[in-house]
Formats: sequence, structure tokens, C-alpha cells
Amino acid sequence: MKIYTKTGDVGETSLFGGRRVLKSELRIDAYGTVDELNSWIGLLRDVSTDTKQKELLKEIQDRLFTLGSSLAADPQNAKLKTPDLHESDVELLEKTIDAMDLQLEPLRNFILPGGHVHVSYCHIARTVCRRAERLCVALHHSSEIPLIAIKYLNRLSDFLFTLSRKMAKDLGAEEMNWLPRK
Repeated sequence: MKIYTKTGDVGETSLFGGRRVLKSELRIDAYGTVDELNSWIGLLRDVSTDTKQKELLKEIQDRLFTLGSSLAADPQNAKLKTPDLHESDVELLEKTIDAMDLQLEPLRNFILPGGHVHVSYCHIARTVCRRAERLCVALHHSSEIPLIAIKYLNRLSDFLFTLSRKMAKDLGAEEMNWLPRK
């Protein structure tokens, strides 16, 4: 299989199912942003030294491929079968957030991203996740997508925020509170 086909040279691509669409369409932007998020999660996995965390991040990457395949599928082709996200995928994130939260000081202020390069990677992944979520919300209003996709991305951004705090603690990095000027 060749990596290049030349079929996209005029700004079009194929949805899963074969229908050609413009690369600028919202659906393409949504699954492209999920792909970008997946790359940031891969970077987080690469810098992690915690085996369980690496395994969880790999599972999240798998779920993001599942989500991306759902978004890349032609909604006009009812015969297409793609893997599904499950409520248990959201619950895993929630349980992990709760477990990390137990190890952290209560949140009393907004936190400025940064403090350590690994923490910053986590915050970048979080903001890309929020962008993917916004794009999926917009797509949902014009086309068919599974609502669990939005729910998963919402919870994933919460997970990434909590992970950034946990990483800061584990790395001994100072958490910088945002204190507005008076």
C-alpha cells in the first residue's frame, strides 16, 4: 500500500465509506483534531515513567482511534460498522480522576499551565482535547455523531487536567495559582 495516492491533491479526501468531501469540512477538522490529540497523548506516554500510567495512556489512544474512526465514517452510509465507545470508557476516566484527586491538595484557584515540561505537555493535550470537543459539538448540530464521543472528550479533558496536577506533584514542580490583579 502506497502512503500517497495523489487523490487529495485538490483539497478533497474520502470518508470511511468512500464519499469524497472537502478537507475543510467540519467532520474532517473534528477527526483531524482527535488525531492531533492522540499524538499529544503519545508524547505524554513517552515521557511517563509510571507503567500503569503508560498503559492507561495507550488505552486512551486506542479509544481516540475508535472515536476518530466513528467521526471519519460517512453518516450517509448506514451499513458501515465502526468500533464503539462504551460508557465503561468514560467510567474508567472518572475512576482514575477520583483516584488521582485523593492524592492532591484541594483545588482552590485556577492554575497556570506549566511548572515542568511534562506538565506543559499535559496542558497542551488538555486544550487540544477541548478543541476536539468543541468541534464535535458543532458537528453534532449539523450531522450525526454518537453523543458518547462528546461525553468522552469532556471527561478526557478533566482527566488531563487532573493528570497535569498529579504529574506536577510527582515531579516536585510548583503548581502556579492564577491570582488576578486587584
